[in-house]
Amino acid sequence: MAADNSANTGAGGCRLSVIVPVYNMAADDRLRHCMDSLTAQTLPPGTWELIAVDDCSTDTSLQILRSYEAQYPELVRVIASDRNRRQGGAKNLGLAQARGAWIGFIDADDWVTPDYYERLLAAAEAMGADMAGCDYSLVDHYTFEPGQVVPNGKPEQSGVLDDVKYRSLLLDSGSLVVKIYRRHIIYGTEESSGNVFPEDIFYEDNAVCNTWMLRATCYAYVPEPLYFYYQHESSTVHAVSRRHLEDRVESGRLMLSEAQRGGYLERFRPELEFIFTSLFYVNTLFTAMPWRNRFPGVFRFVGALAREQREHFPAFADNPYYQARIHPEERRLIAMQQRSNLLFYLYYRALWCYRGLRRACG
Repeated sequence: MAADNSANTGAGGCRLSVIVPVYNMAADDRLRHCMDSLTAQTLPPGTWELIAVDDCSTDTSLQILRSYEAQYPELVRVIASDRNRRQGGAKNLGLAQARGAWIGFIDADDWVTPDYYERLLAAAEAMGADMAGCDYSLVDHYTFEPGQVVPNGKPEQSGVLDDVKYRSLLLDSGSLVVKIYRRHIIYGTEESSGNVFPEDIFYEDNAVCNTWMLRATCYAYVPEPLYFYYQHESSTVHAVSRRHLEDRVESGRLMLSEAQRGGYLERFRPELEFIFTSLFYVNTLFTAMPWRNRFPGVFRFVGALAREQREHFPAFADNPYYQARIHPEERRLIAMQQRSNLLFYLYYRALWCYRGLRRACG
């Protein structure tokens, strides 16, 4: 498919807008590593913009961003939020001012290779795609040497999208931030002033990513790790609290509401049933239950979780993806909880203690 060069620039001739939500990232030069990698991009000056949104940080993140804005006035634009909106709210502030024909996001503690955006744009425009992504590397220190490489797509997903590819993208969509999107993927056919992301919760990407996958008509996948995903203990993926778990549950509800509103719930019901079951129920249940993650009211919390799962998808255990992708032991424990939350709770706690004693005894 030939590239549509007439659609490759947005307002003011802007080809790409990159949005960076920032909250308390000054420590260990994390924010500087991210910003240095972005200001070093090989895209021609004047063809793209970098919008950094400080989400009411309490450290020196805003001052650091202002220094980059002063050094790169034609590239960097800083928005200071008046309150902490979490990543979804910060992204919304950036999107409200983005002018690019393409939109990209990056977490403020990650970084990318100098040709990251040039490579993705070239791949997308050569294929006529409206979404492009690449693999990423998990690292625990600042480096450009790939660590553990995580595929962010599959070769068979690339190209013009049909129902087979859509189902694959729904099940294995990869990371939202390790992609770029044409504007209409994010805003829909008619841009509005409304918020794209839910605000004030974690896991905001889960609420919208399925809609974005299904709005795309062609996906360009670059099977190289051009994005470096920094792993540290304060990352959202590592943090565990009741608030994180409740937000994960809420993101699952929002995902279902978005599918109903978008009119694709029944078309892709098996895939969405499994995504919801995995996100809302399985992952949350087995994150809440370990003793190290305990919090007051966990028994009632997981019991309510099981009941709500049945309300949404009473036959979830028969889903073929559930049968194929959820570990047999987890399926057995879930079946136990569906019969009796009390029996499951007592058994799991005893099992956790037994395994802890075995490790201690060595």
